[in-house]
Amino acid sequence: MARYRVLVVDDSPFMRQVFSDFIATAPEFEVAGIAANGQEAVERALELEPDVITMDLEMPLMNGLEALQKIMSVRPTPVIMVSAVTDNGTRDTIRALQYGAVDFIRKPGGSVKQEIGNVGEQLRELLHMIAEMAAKGNFRWLPAVEEHAALVPDPHAEAAPGMGSKASAIVEAAAGETASGRETPPAAASSSPRAAAEPPEAPPRRLAKPAAAAPDASAPRAPKPNPRPAAKPAGRETAGPATAGPAKTGRRADAAPPSPAVPAASAPPMARPAKRPAAAAGPEAEQPREETPGRTAFEHLVAIGTSTGGPRALHEVLTGIPADFPAPILVVQHMPPKFTNSLAQRLDSFARIRVREAQDGEIVRSGTAYIAPGGRHLTLAGAPSGEYRIVLTDEEPRSGHRPSVDRLFESLIGFRELKRHAVLMTGMGSDGAKGMRALLDDGAESTIAESEDTCIVYGMPRSAVELGAAKQVVPLQQIAQALVREVSVRKR
Repeated sequence: MARYRVLVVDDSPFMRQVFSDFIATAPEFEVAGIAANGQEAVERALELEPDVITMDLEMPLMNGLEALQKIMSVRPTPVIMVSAVTDNGTRDTIRALQYGAVDFIRKPGGSVKQEIGNVGEQLRELLHMIAEMAAKGNFRWLPAVEEHAALVPDPHAEAAPGMGSKASAIVEAAAGETASGRETPPAAASSSPRAAAEPPEAPPRRLAKPAAAAPDASAPRAPKPNPRPAAKPAGRETAGPATAGPAKTGRRADAAPPSPAVPAASAPPMARPAKRPAAAAGPEAEQPREETPGRTAFEHLVAIGTSTGGPRALHEVLTGIPADFPAPILVVQHMPPKFTNSLAQRLDSFARIRVREAQDGEIVRSGTAYIAPGGRHLTLAGAPSGEYRIVLTDEEPRSGHRPSVDRLFESLIGFRELKRHAVLMTGMGSDGAKGMRALLDDGAESTIAESEDTCIVYGMPRSAVELGAAKQVVPLQQIAQALVREVSVRKR
Protein backbone atom coordinates (compact mmCIF):
# COMPACT_ATOMS: atom_id res chain seq x y z
CA MET A 1 0.00 0.00 0.00
CA ALA A 2 1.38 3.39 -1.02
CA ARG A 3 1.83 5.68 1.95
CA TYR A 4 1.35 9.42 2.35
CA ARG A 5 4.62 11.22 2.85
CA VAL A 6 4.97 13.91 5.52
CA LEU A 7 7.61 16.63 5.80
CA VAL A 8 8.20 17.60 9.45
CA VAL A 9 9.40 21.20 9.96
CA ASP A 10 10.50 22.39 13.40
CA ASP A 11 13.61 24.06 14.79
CA SER A 12 13.54 21.83 17.88
CA PRO A 13 15.17 18.38 17.44
CA PHE A 14 13.00 17.11 20.28
CA MET A 15 9.76 18.21 18.56
CA ARG A 16 10.91 16.83 15.20
CA GLN A 17 11.40 13.47 16.90
CA VAL A 18 8.03 13.71 18.71
CA PHE A 19 6.13 14.41 15.51
CA SER A 20 8.06 11.77 13.58
CA ASP A 21 7.10 9.22 16.25
CA PHE A 22 3.43 10.25 16.00
CA ILE A 23 3.49 9.81 12.23
CA ALA A 24 5.22 6.43 12.50
CA THR A 25 2.27 5.04 14.49
CA ALA A 26 -0.05 5.48 11.48
CA PRO A 27 0.72 2.74 8.91
CA GLU A 28 -0.54 4.80 5.97
CA PHE A 29 1.95 7.63 6.64
CA GLU A 30 5.71 7.94 6.59
CA VAL A 31 8.18 10.73 7.29
CA ALA A 32 9.54 11.93 3.94
CA GLY A 33 12.07 14.26 5.54
CA ILE A 34 12.70 16.89 8.18
CA ALA A 35 13.62 20.58 8.13
CA ALA A 36 14.94 22.79 10.90
CA ASN A 37 13.83 26.20 9.56
CA GLY A 38 11.69 27.83 6.90
CA GLN A 39 14.45 28.00 4.30
CA GLU A 40 15.03 24.27 4.55
CA ALA A 41 11.24 23.72 4.48
CA VAL A 42 10.89 25.48 1.11
CA GLU A 43 13.80 23.58 -0.41
CA ARG A 44 12.71 20.17 0.95
CA ALA A 45 9.08 20.77 -0.09
CA LEU A 46 10.19 21.31 -3.67
CA GLU A 47 12.73 18.49 -3.75
CA LEU A 48 10.85 15.81 -1.78
CA GLU A 49 7.33 16.79 -2.89
CA PRO A 50 5.64 15.56 0.30
CA ASP A 51 1.91 14.96 0.48
CA VAL A 52 1.54 16.84 3.80
CA ILE A 53 3.71 19.28 5.77
CA THR A 54 3.70 19.99 9.50
CA MET A 55 5.06 23.52 9.90
CA ASP A 56 6.27 25.19 13.08
CA LEU A 57 5.57 28.92 13.22
CA GLU A 58 8.54 30.31 15.13
CA MET A 59 11.86 29.35 13.55
CA PRO A 60 15.16 31.07 12.78
CA LEU A 61 16.26 32.32 9.34
CA MET A 62 12.74 32.08 7.92
CA ASN A 63 9.61 31.62 10.01
CA GLY A 64 6.72 29.30 9.25
CA LEU A 65 4.50 32.03 7.81
CA GLU A 66 7.07 33.06 5.23
CA ALA A 67 7.79 29.45 4.33
CA LEU A 68 4.06 28.74 3.98
CA GLN A 69 3.61 31.66 1.59
CA LYS A 70 6.52 30.58 -0.59
CA ILE A 71 5.41 26.96 -0.70
CA MET A 72 1.80 27.85 -1.51
CA SER A 73 2.97 30.16 -4.30
CA VAL A 74 4.95 27.51 -6.17
CA ARG A 75 3.68 24.10 -5.03
CA PRO A 76 0.43 24.15 -3.01
CA THR A 77 0.59 21.42 -0.39
CA PRO A 78 -1.63 20.65 2.61
CA VAL A 79 0.09 22.30 5.58
CA ILE A 80 -0.73 21.75 9.26
CA MET A 81 0.62 24.61 11.36
CA VAL A 82 2.12 23.96 14.79
CA SER A 83 1.39 26.99 16.97
CA ALA A 84 2.46 28.19 20.40
CA VAL A 85 -0.32 29.67 22.54
CA THR A 86 1.10 33.18 22.70
CA ASP A 87 -0.26 36.49 21.44
CA ASN A 88 2.05 36.43 18.44
CA GLY A 89 1.49 32.71 17.96
CA THR A 90 -2.30 32.99 17.83
CA ARG A 91 -2.22 36.00 15.49
CA ASP A 92 0.21 34.31 13.12
CA THR A 93 -1.81 31.09 13.20
CA ILE A 94 -4.91 32.93 11.99
CA ARG A 95 -2.86 34.55 9.23
CA ALA A 96 -1.53 31.12 8.23
CA LEU A 97 -5.07 29.74 7.94
CA GLN A 98 -5.98 32.63 5.67
CA TYR A 99 -2.84 32.06 3.59
CA GLY A 100 -3.85 28.48 2.85
CA ALA A 101 -2.90 26.24 5.79
CA VAL A 102 -5.44 23.45 6.28
CA ASP A 103 -5.58 23.62 10.08
CA PHE A 104 -3.35 23.89 13.13
CA ILE A 105 -2.47 22.12 16.34
CA ARG A 106 -1.11 23.67 19.51
CA LYS A 107 2.50 22.97 20.31
CA PRO A 108 2.74 20.70 23.35
CA GLY A 109 4.81 21.40 26.42
CA GLY A 110 7.79 19.06 26.38
CA SER A 111 7.36 18.03 30.02
CA VAL A 112 3.67 17.12 29.93
CA LYS A 113 3.07 13.60 28.63
CA GLN A 114 -0.72 13.90 28.50
CA GLU A 115 -0.53 17.13 26.51
CA ILE A 116 1.89 15.57 24.06
CA GLY A 117 -0.43 12.57 23.69
CA ASN A 118 -3.39 14.85 22.95
CA VAL A 119 -1.40 16.66 20.28
CA GLY A 120 -0.49 13.32 18.74
CA GLU A 121 -4.15 12.37 18.50
CA GLN A 122 -5.00 15.72 16.88
CA LEU A 123 -2.19 15.31 14.38
CA ARG A 124 -3.26 11.80 13.41
CA GLU A 125 -6.88 12.95 13.05
CA LEU A 126 -5.85 15.78 10.71
CA LEU A 127 -3.57 13.50 8.69
CA HIS A 128 -6.39 10.99 8.20
CA MET A 129 -8.76 13.80 7.21
CA ILE A 130 -6.32 15.01 4.56
CA ALA A 131 -5.76 11.46 3.31
CA GLU A 132 -9.50 10.88 3.02
CA MET A 133 -10.00 14.11 1.09
CA ALA A 134 -7.09 13.26 -1.19
CA ALA A 135 -8.51 9.80 -1.89
CA LYS A 136 -11.81 11.37 -2.90
CA GLY A 137 -10.03 13.95 -5.04
CA ASN A 138 -11.85 16.87 -3.40
CA PHE A 139 -9.02 18.64 -1.59
CA ARG A 140 -8.92 22.26 -2.70
CA TRP A 141 -7.36 25.60 -1.90
CA LEU A 142 -8.61 29.16 -2.06
CA PRO A 143 -6.39 32.13 -2.92
CA ALA A 144 -4.85 33.91 0.04
CA VAL A 145 -7.03 36.72 1.32
CA GLU A 146 -4.44 39.48 1.15
CA GLU A 147 -0.89 40.47 0.34
CA HIS A 148 -0.97 38.61 -2.97
CA ALA A 149 2.37 40.11 -3.94
CA ALA A 150 3.87 38.51 -0.84
CA LEU A 151 2.88 35.03 -1.99
CA VAL A 152 5.93 35.04 -4.28
CA PRO A 153 9.35 36.53 -3.56
CA ASP A 154 10.59 39.88 -4.80
CA PRO A 155 11.89 39.15 -8.33
CA HIS A 156 14.85 41.45 -7.67
CA ALA A 157 15.78 39.79 -4.37
CA GLU A 158 18.58 37.25 -4.18
CA ALA A 159 17.84 33.67 -3.20
CA ALA A 160 17.84 33.17 0.55
CA PRO A 161 21.14 31.89 1.95
CA GLY A 162 21.14 28.13 2.23
CA MET A 163 18.38 27.63 -0.36
CA GLY A 164 19.41 25.12 -2.99
CA SER A 165 19.68 26.07 -6.65
CA LYS A 166 16.64 23.96 -7.58
CA ALA A 167 14.43 25.64 -4.99
CA SER A 168 15.68 29.14 -5.77
CA ALA A 169 15.21 28.62 -9.51
CA ILE A 170 11.59 27.59 -9.07
CA VAL A 171 10.87 30.42 -6.64
CA GLU A 172 12.49 32.94 -9.01
CA ALA A 173 10.42 31.60 -11.88
CA ALA A 174 7.25 32.17 -9.89
CA ALA A 175 8.41 35.67 -9.04
CA GLY A 176 9.04 36.38 -12.71
CA GLU A 177 5.48 35.45 -13.62
CA THR A 178 4.08 37.85 -11.08
CA ALA A 179 6.45 40.62 -12.12
CA SER A 180 5.27 40.25 -15.71
CA GLY A 181 1.76 41.14 -14.64
CA ARG A 182 0.14 37.71 -14.52
CA GLU A 183 -1.35 36.82 -11.15
CA THR A 184 -0.56 33.36 -9.87
CA PRO A 185 -2.98 32.36 -7.12
CA PRO A 186 -2.03 29.31 -5.07
CA ALA A 187 -4.75 27.24 -6.72
CA ALA A 188 -3.14 27.77 -10.12
CA ALA A 189 0.46 26.96 -9.19
CA SER A 190 2.01 23.71 -10.37
CA SER A 191 5.73 24.30 -10.84
CA SER A 192 7.15 21.09 -9.46
CA PRO A 193 9.46 19.29 -11.92
CA ARG A 194 8.31 15.88 -10.71
CA ALA A 195 4.67 16.89 -11.04
CA ALA A 196 5.30 18.02 -14.61
CA ALA A 197 6.86 14.69 -15.44
CA GLU A 198 4.08 12.58 -13.96
CA PRO A 199 1.39 11.05 -16.15
CA PRO A 200 -2.12 12.56 -16.01
CA GLU A 201 -3.29 9.89 -13.59
CA ALA A 202 -1.17 10.28 -10.46
CA PRO A 203 -0.45 7.37 -8.10
CA PRO A 204 -3.16 6.80 -5.48
CA ARG A 205 -1.12 8.16 -2.59
CA ARG A 206 -0.52 11.49 -4.31
CA LEU A 207 -2.75 14.34 -3.22
CA ALA A 208 -4.89 15.74 -5.97
CA LYS A 209 -3.48 19.05 -7.15
CA PRO A 210 -5.90 21.97 -7.56
CA ALA A 211 -6.96 22.69 -11.10
CA ALA A 212 -5.53 25.81 -12.65
CA ALA A 213 -7.95 28.65 -13.14
CA ALA A 214 -7.55 31.78 -15.24
CA PRO A 215 -7.63 35.02 -13.26
CA ASP A 216 -10.99 36.74 -13.25
CA ALA A 217 -10.43 40.02 -15.06
CA SER A 218 -13.73 41.39 -13.82
CA ALA A 219 -12.68 40.91 -10.21
CA PRO A 220 -9.23 42.44 -9.67
CA ARG A 221 -7.40 41.38 -6.55
CA ALA A 222 -6.29 44.89 -5.64
CA PRO A 223 -8.61 46.24 -2.90
CA LYS A 224 -10.61 49.31 -3.79
CA PRO A 225 -9.57 52.48 -1.91
CA ASN A 226 -13.06 53.24 -0.72
CA PRO A 227 -13.11 53.07 3.08
CA ARG A 228 -16.15 54.14 5.07
CA PRO A 229 -15.88 57.93 5.72
CA ALA A 230 -14.64 58.58 9.24
CA ALA A 231 -16.91 61.60 9.48
CA LYS A 232 -20.00 59.41 9.47
CA PRO A 233 -19.67 56.92 12.34
CA ALA A 234 -23.42 56.63 12.49
CA GLY A 235 -23.32 54.69 9.22
CA ARG A 236 -23.41 51.44 11.18
CA GLU A 237 -26.85 52.33 12.53
CA THR A 238 -28.40 52.86 9.14
CA ALA A 239 -30.79 50.08 8.22
CA GLY A 240 -31.90 49.46 4.68
CA PRO A 241 -30.94 47.80 1.42
CA ALA A 242 -27.33 47.46 0.44
CA THR A 243 -26.05 49.87 -2.15
CA ALA A 244 -25.18 48.32 -5.46
CA GLY A 245 -21.66 48.87 -6.62
CA PRO A 246 -18.75 47.30 -8.44
CA ALA A 247 -18.38 43.55 -8.33
CA LYS A 248 -16.86 42.07 -5.22
CA THR A 249 -13.12 41.50 -5.49
CA GLY A 250 -11.35 38.23 -4.95
CA ARG A 251 -13.95 35.96 -6.58
CA ARG A 252 -12.48 32.78 -8.01
CA ALA A 253 -12.80 32.39 -11.74
CA ASP A 254 -13.77 28.75 -11.27
CA ALA A 255 -16.45 29.39 -8.65
CA ALA A 256 -19.28 26.96 -9.20
CA PRO A 257 -22.84 28.19 -9.79
CA PRO A 258 -25.55 27.48 -7.24
CA SER A 259 -27.04 24.01 -7.14
CA PRO A 260 -29.60 23.61 -9.97
CA ALA A 261 -32.04 22.07 -7.51
CA VAL A 262 -32.00 25.13 -5.30
CA PRO A 263 -30.90 28.09 -7.46
CA ALA A 264 -29.95 31.28 -5.69
CA ALA A 265 -31.71 34.35 -7.04
CA SER A 266 -29.50 37.10 -8.39
CA ALA A 267 -28.59 39.97 -6.12
CA PRO A 268 -26.91 43.32 -6.70
CA PRO A 269 -23.13 43.01 -6.58
CA MET A 270 -21.55 44.66 -3.59
CA ALA A 271 -18.56 46.93 -3.40
CA ARG A 272 -15.99 45.82 -0.89
CA PRO A 273 -14.00 48.79 0.38
CA ALA A 274 -10.89 47.51 2.02
CA LYS A 275 -9.28 48.33 5.31
CA ARG A 276 -5.56 48.48 5.81
CA PRO A 277 -4.37 44.85 6.06
CA ALA A 278 -3.48 44.05 9.63
CA ALA A 279 -0.39 42.09 8.63
CA ALA A 280 0.99 45.05 6.73
CA ALA A 281 -0.04 47.65 9.29
CA GLY A 282 1.23 45.89 12.41
CA PRO A 283 -0.47 44.47 15.52
CA GLU A 284 -2.05 47.81 16.37
CA ALA A 285 -4.28 47.47 13.32
CA GLU A 286 -5.87 44.40 14.87
CA GLN A 287 -7.21 46.22 17.92
CA PRO A 288 -11.01 46.65 18.14
CA ARG A 289 -12.27 49.87 16.62
CA GLU A 290 -14.07 52.46 18.72
CA GLU A 291 -17.15 53.17 16.65
CA THR A 292 -20.82 53.79 17.19
CA PRO A 293 -22.45 50.36 17.56
CA GLY A 294 -25.43 49.18 15.52
CA ARG A 295 -29.02 49.00 16.59
CA THR A 296 -30.42 46.79 19.31
CA ALA A 297 -33.77 46.61 17.50
CA PHE A 298 -33.74 44.42 14.40
CA GLU A 299 -35.98 41.99 12.49
CA HIS A 300 -33.36 39.58 11.14
CA LEU A 301 -30.61 37.50 12.74
CA VAL A 302 -27.91 35.43 11.01
CA ALA A 303 -26.12 32.43 12.55
CA ILE A 304 -23.06 30.83 10.90
CA GLY A 305 -21.28 27.58 11.76
CA THR A 306 -17.98 26.34 10.36
CA SER A 307 -14.88 24.31 11.22
CA THR A 308 -11.86 23.21 9.14
CA GLY A 309 -11.25 25.87 6.49
CA GLY A 310 -13.55 28.23 8.37
CA PRO A 311 -11.24 31.24 8.95
CA ARG A 312 -10.73 31.64 5.20
CA ALA A 313 -14.44 31.09 4.51
CA LEU A 314 -15.46 33.55 7.23
CA HIS A 315 -13.18 36.16 5.68
CA GLU A 316 -14.89 35.69 2.33
CA VAL A 317 -18.36 36.04 3.80
CA LEU A 318 -17.89 38.75 6.43
CA THR A 319 -15.93 41.05 4.14
CA GLY A 320 -18.82 40.81 1.67
CA ILE A 321 -21.36 42.17 4.17
CA PRO A 322 -22.09 45.93 3.91
CA ALA A 323 -21.57 48.26 6.88
CA ASP A 324 -25.28 49.01 7.15
CA PHE A 325 -26.29 45.35 7.39
CA PRO A 326 -29.47 45.49 9.51
CA ALA A 327 -28.89 42.25 11.44
CA PRO A 328 -26.39 40.77 13.91
CA ILE A 329 -24.35 37.71 12.94
CA LEU A 330 -23.58 34.98 15.49
CA VAL A 331 -20.64 32.75 14.56
CA VAL A 332 -19.35 29.42 15.84
CA GLN A 333 -15.92 28.47 14.51
CA HIS A 334 -14.46 25.29 15.98
CA MET A 335 -11.29 26.63 17.56
CA PRO A 336 -9.57 26.37 20.97
CA PRO A 337 -9.43 29.20 23.52
CA LYS A 338 -7.30 32.29 22.81
CA PHE A 339 -7.30 31.76 19.05
CA THR A 340 -10.85 33.03 18.53
CA ASN A 341 -9.95 36.47 19.85
CA SER A 342 -7.13 36.75 17.31
CA LEU A 343 -9.52 35.53 14.61
CA ALA A 344 -12.08 38.19 15.53
CA GLN A 345 -9.47 40.96 15.58
CA ARG A 346 -8.09 39.98 12.19
CA LEU A 347 -11.51 39.70 10.56
CA ASP A 348 -12.49 43.02 12.11
CA SER A 349 -9.50 44.69 10.43
CA PHE A 350 -10.88 43.70 7.00
CA ALA A 351 -14.67 43.64 7.30
CA ARG A 352 -16.89 46.71 7.06
CA ILE A 353 -19.10 45.41 9.83
CA ARG A 354 -17.73 45.08 13.35
CA VAL A 355 -16.32 41.67 14.28
CA ARG A 356 -15.62 40.79 17.90
CA GLU A 357 -15.24 37.84 20.22
CA ALA A 358 -18.55 37.47 22.04
CA GLN A 359 -18.79 38.39 25.71
CA ASP A 360 -21.23 36.87 28.17
CA GLY A 361 -24.28 39.08 28.77
CA GLU A 362 -23.61 41.68 26.10
CA ILE A 363 -26.55 43.11 24.15
CA VAL A 364 -26.65 42.02 20.50
CA ARG A 365 -26.56 44.76 17.87
CA SER A 366 -27.00 44.87 14.11
CA GLY A 367 -23.98 45.31 11.87
CA THR A 368 -21.84 43.24 14.23
CA ALA A 369 -20.53 39.67 14.01
CA TYR A 370 -20.00 37.88 17.34
CA ILE A 371 -17.57 34.93 17.34
CA ALA A 372 -17.99 32.30 20.05
CA PRO A 373 -14.93 32.13 22.33
CA GLY A 374 -13.00 28.90 22.08
CA GLY A 375 -14.11 26.47 24.79
CA ARG A 376 -17.54 28.05 25.42
CA HIS A 377 -20.95 27.56 23.85
CA LEU A 378 -22.56 30.66 22.34
CA THR A 379 -26.34 30.98 22.73
CA LEU A 380 -28.97 33.71 22.34
CA ALA A 381 -31.38 34.79 25.06
CA GLY A 382 -33.92 37.54 25.57
CA ALA A 383 -33.18 40.51 27.83
CA PRO A 384 -35.67 42.10 30.27
CA SER A 385 -35.61 45.29 28.18
CA GLY A 386 -36.93 43.42 25.16
CA GLU A 387 -33.52 43.31 23.52
CA TYR A 388 -31.40 40.21 22.93
CA ARG A 389 -28.23 39.20 24.74
CA ILE A 390 -25.44 36.67 24.38
CA VAL A 391 -25.12 33.85 26.89
CA LEU A 392 -21.86 31.88 27.06
CA THR A 393 -21.99 28.53 28.82
CA ASP A 394 -19.63 25.78 29.88
CA GLU A 395 -22.06 22.93 29.20
CA GLU A 396 -20.68 19.62 28.03
CA PRO A 397 -19.37 19.52 24.44
CA ARG A 398 -21.83 18.53 21.72
CA SER A 399 -20.49 15.97 19.24
CA GLY A 400 -17.06 16.64 20.70
CA HIS A 401 -17.28 20.40 20.20
CA ARG A 402 -17.45 23.39 22.48
CA PRO A 403 -18.47 25.78 21.04
CA SER A 404 -21.04 23.77 19.10
CA VAL A 405 -22.97 24.93 16.06
CA ASP A 406 -25.92 22.71 17.04
CA ARG A 407 -26.07 24.44 20.41
CA LEU A 408 -26.11 27.88 18.78
CA PHE A 409 -28.80 26.97 16.25
CA GLU A 410 -30.98 25.31 18.88
CA SER A 411 -30.82 28.43 21.07
CA LEU A 412 -32.57 30.37 18.28
CA ILE A 413 -35.62 28.10 18.37
CA GLY A 414 -38.65 29.92 19.72
CA PHE A 415 -37.59 33.41 18.62
CA ARG A 416 -40.23 33.49 15.90
CA GLU A 417 -40.51 37.26 16.02
CA LEU A 418 -37.09 37.27 14.29
CA LYS A 419 -36.45 36.25 10.71
CA ARG A 420 -33.65 33.75 11.33
CA HIS A 421 -31.04 32.78 8.75
CA ALA A 422 -28.68 29.83 9.34
CA VAL A 423 -25.50 29.05 7.36
CA LEU A 424 -23.24 25.99 7.47
CA MET A 425 -19.85 26.18 5.80
CA THR A 426 -16.76 24.02 5.38
CA GLY A 427 -15.87 21.62 8.18
CA MET A 428 -15.44 18.02 9.25
CA GLY A 429 -18.26 16.07 10.84
CA SER A 430 -21.94 16.91 11.15
CA ASP A 431 -22.12 19.62 13.84
CA GLY A 432 -24.92 22.03 13.02
CA ALA A 433 -26.98 19.81 10.71
CA LYS A 434 -29.51 18.70 13.35
CA GLY A 435 -29.73 22.19 14.78
CA MET A 436 -30.34 23.64 11.32
CA ARG A 437 -33.08 21.08 10.70
CA ALA A 438 -34.75 21.95 14.00
CA LEU A 439 -34.47 25.65 13.20
CA LEU A 440 -36.02 25.09 9.77
CA ASP A 441 -38.92 23.20 11.35
CA ASP A 442 -39.36 26.16 13.72
CA GLY A 443 -39.88 28.53 10.79
CA ALA A 444 -36.39 29.82 9.95
CA GLU A 445 -36.49 32.23 7.02
CA SER A 446 -33.52 30.72 5.17
CA THR A 447 -31.03 27.88 5.68
CA ILE A 448 -27.90 27.84 3.52
CA ALA A 449 -25.25 25.15 3.06
CA GLU A 450 -21.97 25.91 1.31
CA SER A 451 -21.68 23.94 -1.92
CA GLU A 452 -19.27 21.04 -2.22
CA ASP A 453 -17.43 22.81 -5.06
CA THR A 454 -16.02 25.46 -2.70
CA CYS A 455 -15.72 23.62 0.63
CA ILE A 456 -12.25 22.79 1.89
CA VAL A 457 -13.95 19.92 3.76
CA TYR A 458 -17.47 18.99 2.67
CA GLY A 459 -18.63 17.47 5.94
CA MET A 460 -20.94 19.75 7.91
CA PRO A 461 -22.71 21.17 4.81
CA ARG A 462 -23.13 17.67 3.38
CA SER A 463 -24.82 16.50 6.58
CA ALA A 464 -27.24 19.43 6.41
CA VAL A 465 -28.09 18.70 2.77
CA GLU A 466 -28.59 14.97 3.42
CA LEU A 467 -30.81 15.76 6.40
CA GLY A 468 -32.99 18.06 4.30
CA ALA A 469 -32.05 21.02 6.50
CA ALA A 470 -30.61 23.28 3.79
CA LYS A 471 -33.08 25.17 1.62
CA GLN A 472 -30.26 26.62 -0.49
CA VAL A 473 -26.86 25.29 -1.58
CA VAL A 474 -24.61 28.23 -2.40
CA PRO A 475 -20.94 28.58 -3.41
CA LEU A 476 -18.82 30.34 -0.80
CA GLN A 477 -18.29 33.40 -2.98
CA GLN A 478 -22.06 33.97 -3.18
CA ILE A 479 -23.06 33.41 0.45
CA ALA A 480 -22.63 37.08 1.44
CA GLN A 481 -24.79 38.16 -1.49
CA ALA A 482 -27.40 35.57 -0.56
CA LEU A 483 -27.54 36.91 3.00
CA VAL A 484 -27.78 40.52 1.83
CA ARG A 485 -30.59 39.51 -0.50
CA GLU A 486 -32.46 37.69 2.26
CA VAL A 487 -31.96 40.39 4.90
CA SER A 488 -31.82 43.67 3.01
CA VAL A 489 -32.94 43.48 -0.59
CA ARG A 490 -35.81 41.07 -1.08
CA LYS A 491 -39.19 42.74 -0.65
CA ARG A 492 -41.38 41.30 2.05
